[in-house]
Amino acid sequence: MPKFEGAIFDVDGVLVDSPHEKAWRAALRDLMEGDWASIRDETTWSEDAFTREVYETQVSGKPRGSGARATLAYFHVPDDEDGSRLAQYADRKQAMVVRLIEAGDFTAYPDALRFIIAVKDAGLRVAAASSSKNAKLFLRRIRLDEFAREQGIASPSVHDGLTLLDIFDADVSGRDFAHGKPHPEMFLAAAAELGVQPGGAIVMEDAPAGVQAAKAGDMAAIGIARADDAALLADAGADIVVADLDEVDLGALRDGRLAARAV
Repeated sequence: MPKFEGAIFDVDGVLVDSPHEKAWRAALRDLMEGDWASIRDETTWSEDAFTREVYETQVSGKPRGSGARATLAYFHVPDDEDGSRLAQYADRKQAMVVRLIEAGDFTAYPDALRFIIAVKDAGLRVAAASSSKNAKLFLRRIRLDEFAREQGIASPSVHDGLTLLDIFDADVSGRDFAHGKPHPEMFLAAAAELGVQPGGAIVMEDAPAGVQAAKAGDMAAIGIARADDAALLADAGADIVVADLDEVDLGALRDGRLAARAV
Protein backbone atom coordinates (compact mmCIF):
# COMPACT_ATOMS: atom_id res chain seq x y z
CA MET A 1 0.00 0.00 0.00
CA PRO A 2 1.40 3.45 -0.87
CA LYS A 3 2.22 5.67 2.04
CA PHE A 4 0.07 8.64 2.92
CA GLU A 5 1.44 11.92 1.60
CA GLY A 6 -1.14 14.36 2.88
CA ALA A 7 -3.25 14.86 6.00
CA ILE A 8 -6.40 16.99 5.89
CA PHE A 9 -7.91 18.31 9.10
CA ASP A 10 -11.39 19.56 9.80
CA VAL A 11 -11.14 22.34 12.38
CA ASP A 12 -14.22 22.49 14.60
CA GLY A 13 -14.35 19.41 16.79
CA VAL A 14 -11.07 18.00 15.46
CA LEU A 15 -8.46 20.65 16.24
CA VAL A 16 -10.55 23.04 18.31
CA ASP A 17 -13.37 22.69 20.80
CA SER A 18 -15.21 25.60 19.27
CA PRO A 19 -18.32 27.51 20.39
CA HIS A 20 -20.19 26.74 17.15
CA GLU A 21 -22.58 24.26 18.76
CA LYS A 22 -23.24 26.69 21.61
CA ALA A 23 -23.85 29.52 19.12
CA TRP A 24 -26.29 27.51 16.96
CA ARG A 25 -28.28 26.48 20.03
CA ALA A 26 -28.27 29.87 21.72
CA ALA A 27 -29.15 31.77 18.55
CA LEU A 28 -32.22 29.62 17.97
CA ARG A 29 -33.26 29.93 21.59
CA ASP A 30 -32.97 33.72 21.44
CA LEU A 31 -35.12 33.85 18.31
CA MET A 32 -37.74 31.44 19.63
CA GLU A 33 -38.02 33.38 22.86
CA GLY A 34 -37.92 36.74 21.09
CA ASP A 35 -38.63 37.63 17.47
CA TRP A 36 -40.19 34.25 16.65
CA ALA A 37 -42.24 33.76 19.80
CA SER A 38 -45.48 33.98 17.81
CA ILE A 39 -44.62 30.85 15.76
CA ARG A 40 -43.04 28.84 18.56
CA ASP A 41 -46.10 26.63 19.07
CA GLU A 42 -46.07 25.73 15.36
CA THR A 43 -42.65 24.10 15.76
CA THR A 44 -41.20 21.08 17.55
CA TRP A 45 -38.44 23.17 19.08
CA SER A 46 -37.58 23.21 22.75
CA GLU A 47 -34.27 24.06 24.34
CA ASP A 48 -33.83 20.50 25.58
CA ALA A 49 -34.65 19.08 22.15
CA PHE A 50 -31.61 20.73 20.55
CA THR A 51 -29.29 17.95 21.69
CA ARG A 52 -25.67 17.20 20.80
CA GLU A 53 -26.92 14.46 18.46
CA VAL A 54 -29.09 16.98 16.61
CA TYR A 55 -26.08 19.23 16.17
CA GLU A 56 -23.89 16.34 14.97
CA THR A 57 -26.41 14.98 12.48
CA GLN A 58 -28.03 18.20 11.22
CA VAL A 59 -25.41 20.94 11.45
CA SER A 60 -21.83 19.83 12.06
CA GLY A 61 -19.57 20.03 9.04
CA LYS A 62 -22.03 21.95 6.86
CA PRO A 63 -21.76 25.52 5.53
CA ARG A 64 -23.63 28.08 7.61
CA GLY A 65 -26.63 28.40 5.31
CA SER A 66 -27.02 24.64 4.96
CA GLY A 67 -26.74 24.18 8.72
CA ALA A 68 -29.39 26.82 9.37
CA ARG A 69 -31.71 25.29 6.77
CA ALA A 70 -31.29 21.78 8.17
CA THR A 71 -31.90 22.91 11.75
CA LEU A 72 -35.05 24.86 10.94
CA ALA A 73 -36.36 21.94 8.89
CA TYR A 74 -35.61 19.52 11.72
CA PHE A 75 -37.64 21.61 14.17
CA HIS A 76 -40.36 22.33 11.58
CA VAL A 77 -39.84 26.06 11.77
CA PRO A 78 -41.84 27.64 8.92
CA ASP A 79 -39.91 30.14 6.84
CA ASP A 80 -41.23 33.36 5.37
CA GLU A 81 -41.79 33.51 1.63
CA ASP A 82 -38.66 35.61 1.19
CA GLY A 83 -36.53 33.24 3.28
CA SER A 84 -35.96 35.87 5.93
CA ARG A 85 -36.03 33.48 8.89
CA LEU A 86 -33.29 31.35 7.40
CA ALA A 87 -31.09 34.40 6.87
CA GLN A 88 -31.94 35.80 10.30
CA TYR A 89 -30.95 32.56 12.02
CA ALA A 90 -27.69 32.24 10.09
CA ASP A 91 -26.78 35.88 10.79
CA ARG A 92 -27.66 35.64 14.49
CA LYS A 93 -25.51 32.52 14.84
CA GLN A 94 -22.57 34.15 13.06
CA ALA A 95 -22.65 37.26 15.25
CA MET A 96 -22.83 35.10 18.34
CA VAL A 97 -19.96 32.79 17.40
CA VAL A 98 -17.68 35.73 16.58
CA ARG A 99 -18.39 37.23 20.02
CA LEU A 100 -17.59 33.90 21.67
CA ILE A 101 -14.36 33.47 19.70
CA GLU A 102 -13.21 37.01 20.49
CA ALA A 103 -13.95 36.31 24.16
CA GLY A 104 -11.64 33.28 23.96
CA ASP A 105 -14.48 30.81 24.48
CA PHE A 106 -12.66 27.90 22.81
CA THR A 107 -9.78 25.52 23.44
CA ALA A 108 -7.46 23.48 21.25
CA TYR A 109 -7.44 19.71 21.69
CA PRO A 110 -3.97 18.70 22.97
CA ASP A 111 -4.15 15.29 21.26
CA ALA A 112 -4.77 17.00 17.91
CA LEU A 113 -1.85 19.40 18.35
CA ARG A 114 0.47 16.51 19.23
CA PHE A 115 -0.82 14.58 16.20
CA ILE A 116 -0.40 17.37 13.68
CA ILE A 117 3.17 17.96 14.81
CA ALA A 118 3.88 14.22 14.56
CA VAL A 119 2.47 13.82 11.04
CA LYS A 120 4.29 16.97 9.89
CA ASP A 121 7.53 15.56 11.30
CA ALA A 122 6.79 12.28 9.48
CA GLY A 123 6.92 14.17 6.18
CA LEU A 124 3.23 14.52 5.40
CA ARG A 125 1.90 17.77 3.98
CA VAL A 126 -1.04 19.10 6.01
CA ALA A 127 -4.15 21.10 5.14
CA ALA A 128 -7.05 22.66 7.01
CA ALA A 129 -10.47 22.12 5.46
CA SER A 130 -13.46 23.44 7.36
CA SER A 131 -16.82 24.75 6.18
CA SER A 132 -16.52 27.46 8.82
CA LYS A 133 -15.60 30.95 7.69
CA ASN A 134 -14.33 31.51 11.23
CA ALA A 135 -11.64 28.82 11.13
CA LYS A 136 -8.73 31.23 10.69
CA LEU A 137 -9.86 33.14 13.80
CA PHE A 138 -9.21 29.98 15.82
CA LEU A 139 -6.08 28.82 14.04
CA ARG A 140 -4.11 32.05 14.29
CA ARG A 141 -4.84 32.37 18.03
CA ILE A 142 -3.31 28.99 18.93
CA ARG A 143 0.44 29.07 19.53
CA LEU A 144 2.04 25.76 18.61
CA ASP A 145 5.49 26.87 19.78
CA GLU A 146 4.18 27.50 23.30
CA PHE A 147 2.28 24.22 23.29
CA ALA A 148 5.38 22.27 22.22
CA ARG A 149 7.46 23.87 24.99
CA GLU A 150 4.81 23.06 27.60
CA GLN A 151 4.60 19.46 26.37
CA GLY A 152 8.35 18.98 26.09
CA ILE A 153 8.06 18.26 22.35
CA ALA A 154 11.24 18.74 20.35
CA SER A 155 10.22 19.05 16.70
CA PRO A 156 11.92 20.33 13.55
CA SER A 157 8.49 21.52 12.40
CA VAL A 158 8.07 23.95 15.32
CA HIS A 159 9.81 27.30 15.52
CA ASP A 160 9.37 30.40 17.65
CA GLY A 161 6.15 32.25 16.98
CA LEU A 162 4.53 29.32 15.13
CA THR A 163 0.73 29.37 15.22
CA LEU A 164 -1.57 26.52 14.28
CA LEU A 165 -2.46 28.42 11.11
CA ASP A 166 1.22 28.69 10.17
CA ILE A 167 1.88 24.93 10.21
CA PHE A 168 -0.53 24.22 7.36
CA ASP A 169 0.77 23.85 3.82
CA ALA A 170 -2.72 24.65 2.53
CA ASP A 171 -5.95 26.05 3.98
CA VAL A 172 -9.24 25.88 2.09
CA SER A 173 -11.42 26.71 5.08
CA GLY A 174 -14.38 29.02 4.62
CA ARG A 175 -14.34 29.05 0.84
CA ASP A 176 -17.61 29.20 -1.04
CA PHE A 177 -17.58 25.79 -2.67
CA ALA A 178 -20.51 24.84 -4.86
CA HIS A 179 -21.16 21.77 -2.71
CA GLY A 180 -20.88 21.32 1.04
CA LYS A 181 -20.19 18.12 2.92
CA PRO A 182 -21.00 15.25 2.41
CA HIS A 183 -19.87 16.20 -1.11
CA PRO A 184 -16.08 15.73 -1.41
CA GLU A 185 -15.38 19.02 -3.21
CA MET A 186 -13.66 20.70 -0.27
CA PHE A 187 -11.38 17.77 0.49
CA LEU A 188 -10.51 17.27 -3.18
CA ALA A 189 -9.52 20.94 -3.35
CA ALA A 190 -7.35 20.52 -0.25
CA ALA A 191 -5.62 17.46 -1.70
CA ALA A 192 -5.01 19.28 -4.97
CA GLU A 193 -3.43 22.24 -3.17
CA LEU A 194 -1.21 19.85 -1.23
CA GLY A 195 -0.16 18.24 -4.49
CA VAL A 196 -1.29 14.74 -3.47
CA GLN A 197 -3.65 12.28 -5.09
CA PRO A 198 -6.90 11.59 -3.18
CA GLY A 199 -5.79 8.01 -2.51
CA GLY A 200 -2.69 9.35 -0.76
CA ALA A 201 -4.65 11.62 1.59
CA ILE A 202 -6.09 10.94 5.01
CA VAL A 203 -8.87 13.06 6.50
CA MET A 204 -9.46 13.70 10.21
CA GLU A 205 -13.16 14.31 10.92
CA ASP A 206 -15.53 14.35 13.87
CA ALA A 207 -18.78 14.63 11.87
CA PRO A 208 -20.54 11.90 9.87
CA ALA A 209 -21.01 14.28 6.92
CA GLY A 210 -17.28 14.93 6.87
CA VAL A 211 -16.42 11.24 6.94
CA GLN A 212 -18.85 10.66 4.08
CA ALA A 213 -17.19 13.48 2.13
CA ALA A 214 -13.74 11.95 2.61
CA LYS A 215 -14.86 8.52 1.46
CA ALA A 216 -16.76 9.98 -1.50
CA GLY A 217 -13.45 11.56 -2.55
CA ASP A 218 -11.63 8.20 -2.35
CA MET A 219 -9.68 9.27 0.73
CA ALA A 220 -8.96 7.48 3.97
CA ALA A 221 -10.84 8.80 7.00
CA ILE A 222 -10.18 8.76 10.73
CA GLY A 223 -13.35 9.39 12.72
CA ILE A 224 -12.78 11.14 16.04
CA ALA A 225 -15.57 10.34 18.46
CA ARG A 226 -15.31 13.21 20.89
CA ALA A 227 -19.07 13.19 21.53
CA ASP A 228 -19.76 9.50 22.20
CA ASP A 229 -20.78 9.13 18.56
CA ALA A 230 -18.46 6.33 17.45
CA ALA A 231 -21.32 4.38 15.90
CA LEU A 232 -22.38 7.33 13.73
CA LEU A 233 -18.83 7.78 12.44
CA ALA A 234 -18.40 4.07 11.76
CA ASP A 235 -21.71 3.95 9.92
CA ALA A 236 -20.56 6.92 7.81
CA GLY A 237 -17.62 4.81 6.61
CA ALA A 238 -14.63 5.85 8.75
CA ASP A 239 -11.67 3.53 8.26
CA ILE A 240 -10.99 3.66 11.99
CA VAL A 241 -12.75 5.45 14.84
CA VAL A 242 -10.84 6.70 17.87
CA ALA A 243 -11.79 8.68 20.94
CA ASP A 244 -8.83 11.00 20.37
CA LEU A 245 -5.85 11.21 18.03
CA ASP A 246 -3.40 9.91 20.64
CA GLU A 247 -4.95 6.50 19.89
CA VAL A 248 -3.74 6.48 16.27
CA ASP A 249 -0.77 4.18 15.63
CA LEU A 250 1.75 6.57 14.07
CA GLY A 251 4.04 3.75 12.99
CA ALA A 252 1.24 2.12 11.02
CA LEU A 253 0.29 5.47 9.51
CA ARG A 254 3.86 5.99 8.26
CA ASP A 255 3.55 2.60 6.56
CA GLY A 256 0.31 3.62 4.86
CA ARG A 257 -2.01 1.79 7.23
CA LEU A 258 -4.63 3.02 9.67
CA ALA A 259 -4.76 1.36 13.05
CA ALA A 260 -5.32 2.21 16.67
CA ARG A 261 -2.47 1.67 19.12
CA ALA A 262 -2.63 -1.44 21.26
CA VAL A 263 -3.41 -0.54 24.87
